[in-house]
Amino acid sequence: MKSDSHFSACLYDEGLTDQHLFPSADFVKLKQKHKDVLRRRSESMLHYNTRHGEKKLFSEHYVNLLLVDGHQGLENKRHEVLTFGQKRLIWEQKSSALRKINSAELFSNVNEKRSVKKVLVTGVAGIGKTILVQKILCDFGRNENHLTFDFVIHMTFRDLNLIDKPTKLRELILRKNGHLAKEVDNILENDDKLLIVLDGFDEFKHYRSSDLDVFVTEPDEEAEVQEIIGSLMLGELLPNACVLLTSRPTAVNHIPVGCIDRFVLIAGFSLNEVQDYFLRYFQDKDLSDQLFNVVVANKLMLTLCYIPAFCNIVCCILKESNCLQKENPKTMTDIYVQYLVALLQSHTKLGQLAFQRLLEHQTLFYGSDLDMAALEGYSVVSTFLDKTIVQEQGYTEEVFSFSHLTVQEFFAALFCNTGSEEETNSGHLQLFSRFLSGILSERNTNILSRQAGLCCNIEKANSYRNKILSDLTRLCENGANILNSLHCLFEQQDPSLALEVQPTVLRINVSDETLSQMDYNAVKYFLNLKEGNLLEMDLTGTDVGCDALRDLQPLLLRCEKLWLDSCQYNIFLKKVSCYSVISNICPPTKGIFLCRDPKERMLLTFS
Repeated sequence: MKSDSHFSACLYDEGLTDQHLFPSADFVKLKQKHKDVLRRRSESMLHYNTRHGEKKLFSEHYVNLLLVDGHQGLENKRHEVLTFGQKRLIWEQKSSALRKINSAELFSNVNEKRSVKKVLVTGVAGIGKTILVQKILCDFGRNENHLTFDFVIHMTFRDLNLIDKPTKLRELILRKNGHLAKEVDNILENDDKLLIVLDGFDEFKHYRSSDLDVFVTEPDEEAEVQEIIGSLMLGELLPNACVLLTSRPTAVNHIPVGCIDRFVLIAGFSLNEVQDYFLRYFQDKDLSDQLFNVVVANKLMLTLCYIPAFCNIVCCILKESNCLQKENPKTMTDIYVQYLVALLQSHTKLGQLAFQRLLEHQTLFYGSDLDMAALEGYSVVSTFLDKTIVQEQGYTEEVFSFSHLTVQEFFAALFCNTGSEEETNSGHLQLFSRFLSGILSERNTNILSRQAGLCCNIEKANSYRNKILSDLTRLCENGANILNSLHCLFEQQDPSLALEVQPTVLRINVSDETLSQMDYNAVKYFLNLKEGNLLEMDLTGTDVGCDALRDLQPLLLRCEKLWLDSCQYNIFLKKVSCYSVISNICPPTKGIFLCRDPKERMLLTFS
């Protein structure tokens, strides 16, 4: 039989302190107090543009998010919301193959050999990253979902941006958790029972500097905030603690690869969750079912509603405006024009702020900025901007952001209707250019003028129409990628404009981009308005499937040359229904080109 002294020695060797095994009454009481604080801070759900008296209980209005374990290939060359729309359709098709997890499983071991300490949760703007964090804090405060941590420390990078001098991890923790001061040493010593949540890495002004040359190893060591955060992520500081990091895809490449044990993607709502969101938003089953059916009938709106922030915008339109009962929106600009009309009370300088910061890749605005000072007193600021109050010693700082990235892009496009836009081909401005086109369309300029008092610059509208014509003509003739220009034309919803495009030859190149239903709609809209044969259509690298080919069949029959990936073509041949589509294409075409790689293409001919 082993002695008590030997038992104590074993505990010491295993790193189990007295505080671990026999916590004091004060420590137990502090654990519960901290949970009470987190529960109080997270128990209310504030929707975008929530007004006084409209807060709702988080537990009653939270809608489950789809969390997918592992990388799902969100490329960054296109606008992240557009990329998400494409990938969302693919995820639906292979739903059974995805490894879905819930918030309680984020730190569950991948296998017996490897523990999970550092988790990265990513997703596009408005997909629910911060809501997931609130869910974790709320569950911890309510002792739900079997979260086994003693303490959860929550930090946002919006707050961390305000620290402009060397500090310590201890000070960062106590800034908003002063009640932990007496036991903070014990908490940090027992870091294996500690979870640190870092929300919004893409908003961190130092996110490009997270790969460090100098490490911080002690909680009381003074250093720059980016060195402390980087050391936490890399496990040099509090190596046994768990860290949950959230970020948009745009900043993920700046996170050191070796420090992440699990990569989780938020894929937004499923169709059932969208319906559940409508019910919780409108609090009336008959009304919510009626409006949900309106959205289901509109593929564009339904696709957007998979993103929770978009879902809220659509619900806002349905609640505040009767426009949808007259005519359903056909384009993204239509939706945002109705959103603007539903909320806007007066013209402001908000668009100029949105445009300037969009070009600078900035989504956060500080109250001390001159641009924000110029907006002081405008009620529209509280309507369209979310405000966070951050208190520092001796002063209080206000941090603003648009309720969603696409709202900022829409206001930027609105500003360019009367201001001067800059020519750019940057991928992150693709959606902005489409908004600009839609705003300058005749139907939306009429709505904005009549219902919001915003007058369109007629000269600019005509100039932009001419630009669309010249761009489409040039791209049809030289065979460069034409997809974004087709979307700009689609946003105009003016058939006469498409008829004015008169290229000498008609080439349609939409290659190397995973196509969504909205992309197919833009292609079909243009080609259905153009008569005659297509010299060629390039669909290589688009993940085009049998259903899409069948949908495009009337257009493909007009192609003299059709470019496809060889691997896709082989898949098509195995499916009888799809083979009939290909077979029908063959007689009028000179051949179907198969592309194995950019350097090797071959022509398949038919007898």
